[in-house]
Amino acid sequence: MNPQELMKSIIQRIATGPDLSKNIAFEEAKDGMQAILKGEIDDVQSAIFLIALRMKRETMEENEGILAAILTESDKQEVDVEHLVDLGDPYSGYNRSIPISSFLPPLLAELGLPTVIHGLDSVSPKYGLTHRHINQALGLSVDHSTAEAKARIENTSIGWSYVDQKSYCKGLHDIVSLRDRVIKRTVINTVETLIGPLRGKTTHSILGYVHKPYPPIYAHLVKASGMDTALLVRGVEGGVVPSLRQKGLMVSYQGTDEQDRVDIDPSSIGIDQDMRAISFPGEMDVKSDIKDLAEYTVKLGKSALSGEQGMFYDGLVLSASLILWHTKKSDSLADAAKIVRSTLDSGKVLNRLK
Repeated sequence: MNPQELMKSIIQRIATGPDLSKNIAFEEAKDGMQAILKGEIDDVQSAIFLIALRMKRETMEENEGILAAILTESDKQEVDVEHLVDLGDPYSGYNRSIPISSFLPPLLAELGLPTVIHGLDSVSPKYGLTHRHINQALGLSVDHSTAEAKARIENTSIGWSYVDQKSYCKGLHDIVSLRDRVIKRTVINTVETLIGPLRGKTTHSILGYVHKPYPPIYAHLVKASGMDTALLVRGVEGGVVPSLRQKGLMVSYQGTDEQDRVDIDPSSIGIDQDMRAISFPGEMDVKSDIKDLAEYTVKLGKSALSGEQGMFYDGLVLSASLILWHTKKSDSLADAAKIVRSTLDSGKVLNRLK
């Protein structure tokens, strides 16, 4: 079948109501999504494909097929580092709290863990404050090619990079406006953080989640993507930074094998905060104050990287300690926290903001 005939066949099966809709095979999901990314399917049918899959609930086979299509259409680079951390924060950003995770890459790089973080400018369903906005506020380029991002990570004086979706998967970025018109979350929101445009000799996927069933689903998708390990953190707004006030679940995987399942208690590493996260200032809103919010985040982030204690500092300590422990750079969270605090207090991380 040609792409149009295939999509017609798929839609006839997946969009037949709550009782009669049928699942499709891995290859059909892959070929259908690839046709969308190549611009071979019109917007109406593309939207129906995404909505119908979501309404009947995607199978693991369908999720993996969609991911495989995106991987096929993405530019990926091998980075000459032993361990690479891939931070997979939600691409739709944050609309209630400050994304502390934007400052994790330079900190992790200073801790000996080269790191890539990726995203885009704005997308549904949240249209929130994103890592692209914050890197722009830092005065850094947000349009590196994957080759340029690779060079930044291999440069030991930098060791990290942001890379934008439009740089590594233009076909996916081209349907952002379609996703905005669909309004609701689709399978793309689930899999786009798993593309891993840069890969080290060992690549560690760090992902946030909200709903309890997601860790094993993400572990399967991390393995399908070709990354080596996964750390799933029940984080604020679905991101990789846990609550600073209460216990939160962390699940560590090697492939699809669960290695550890731990309730993270911030107080166990000396964090005592009354709030779970840093809320946006009351007078600022993502709909009208994105630039100001990004600049506010940069001010807080630079202060934390200078050793100034507070919620931002504690968020970096907690999340970086988890990653050090997961990647076996430290034997315990307590030891990892000591290392992170010492590094922040030295102020050396600021030299990597370039």
